[in-house]
Amino acid sequence: MNATVGDRLLVHGNTVGESDRSGVITEVQGVDGAPPYRVQYDDGHTCLVFPGPDAVVVHQ
Repeated sequence: MNATVGDRLLVHGNTVGESDRSGVITEVQGVDGAPPYRVQYDDGHTCLVFPGPDAVVVHQ
C-alpha cells in the first residue's frame, strides 16, 4: 500500500451495521509512501493508522 499526502483512506466496516470511514491522509510516516499514515477522518477525528486489509487508498 502506497499513499501521498492528500490521498483519501477508505476503511470498510468489518462488522454488520458498522459504516465505512473515510478521511484525508495528512502525513505519511513510512518510507516511499508506506504506512503508517496520519489521517483526518471526515468527522474531524485525527489518528495514526496502520491500515489493514479492509482499507483502500484512493489516490487524488
